[in-house]
Amino acid sequence: MENKKRGSFSGGIGFVLAAAGSAVGLGNLWRFPYLAAQYGGGIFILVYIILALTFGFTLMTTEIAIGRKTKLSPTRAYGNIDKRFAFIGPISFIIPVIILPYYCVIGGWVIKYVTVFATGQDMAAADGLFFANFIGQEYAPLVFFFIFLGLTALIVVLGVEKGIEKVSKYLMPVLILLAIVICIYIMFIPGAGAGIKYYLLPDFSKFSFKTVCAAMGQMFYSMSLAMGIMITYGSYTRDDVSLVKSVNGIEIFDTGIALLAGMMVVPAVYIFSGEAGTSQSGAGLMFMTLPKVFSQMPGGRFIGFMFFALVFLAALTSSVSIMEAITSMLIDRFHISRVLSCAIIIVVAVVLGIPCSLGNGIWSHITIMGMDFLTFFDFISNSLLLPVVAFFTCIMIGWFVGADYIIDEAAKNGEKFGREKIYRVMVKYIAPVLLLIILVFYTLAQFGIIKY
Repeated sequence: MENKKRGSFSGGIGFVLAAAGSAVGLGNLWRFPYLAAQYGGGIFILVYIILALTFGFTLMTTEIAIGRKTKLSPTRAYGNIDKRFAFIGPISFIIPVIILPYYCVIGGWVIKYVTVFATGQDMAAADGLFFANFIGQEYAPLVFFFIFLGLTALIVVLGVEKGIEKVSKYLMPVLILLAIVICIYIMFIPGAGAGIKYYLLPDFSKFSFKTVCAAMGQMFYSMSLAMGIMITYGSYTRDDVSLVKSVNGIEIFDTGIALLAGMMVVPAVYIFSGEAGTSQSGAGLMFMTLPKVFSQMPGGRFIGFMFFALVFLAALTSSVSIMEAITSMLIDRFHISRVLSCAIIIVVAVVLGIPCSLGNGIWSHITIMGMDFLTFFDFISNSLLLPVVAFFTCIMIGWFVGADYIIDEAAKNGEKFGREKIYRVMVKYIAPVLLLIILVFYTLAQFGIIKY
């Protein structure tokens, strides 16, 4: 029986750290600070936390419970619960396949900046053209992409407990420690107060529907929702592990790191670039603006190295979870070995990753619907497919299978399901409506029909 042979985490802490390692990644450190800055700082954070505690809790609990109850990967789990919703499985398989290549491309950029600060080229990186020159090179971006993909594959090949759990157990505490050190450092820089105030204090005059949409989209990306990852990790979780406590732990890790990331980035950029500096794109904020910030700081080379090392650790744990989700689905579906599964994924990732890597440089003249390859893959996966999977998951549980299916699984150890009423209302009514609105809004915005 394949389920008896299925890998598993050694316990609750191993699962929480591995799942938190998945949730904490480029979404927190690359995307969250940029969106928080663009959408009003404190008000964005308030909306994000409310959504994480309600919407995020609902989806994460649902996915982990589905995984643990079925002991199957997403491609088969949905059909196992209700055959009418089996079509969600293939969609949830496609999402990480699309995300992994471009995620590894950005991970490669991070490795480049780790080496830049480690070898004393930090002043050169402060030049506004440094990043553009790097991604415009013919081979350099590809080399770093291959390195990051190779490291990801190596950890996944080692398996669940030996690879993912072991790495996450060491990386997560290091990640948190680095974040706290950098935050403390930045808070004591003269002039940081204005940036901290903008970042933490909600200004309700800056609240809009766009704030909700941006926070919702960020939550998917940041908490690894609707990608099949949490179902996969749930399938590795033992029955005696507290599901409710695990979800709470993952939420705390994810939101805490996101808030720390914003505290590292937003006040620092505010100090040296003013409020205008916070409106730059995600790529610009991390790879172009921050090296300028570090170059003006005492000990900036060391701080810069620590920061990009932190981003690298976070990106690696997330890319491992994305690849593990695909690996698990292939093993379950075709009954092939983990090594063969990883080999297939590497080939696909290379084929899709090369245009993503070169699409910002020597292939930048090639676009799809006006987008470069990386932006196009990001749009298809995050703005279209993720909300689709989440929407039908909520419809399946809320309207066909029943919320008790998830609640019974979450409370099987006799523990109290603290947010049961919120869960029932969210999964049946609020979540599907919000998801439908987000899906339509993102699509119309992407085609320029409405401004975002």
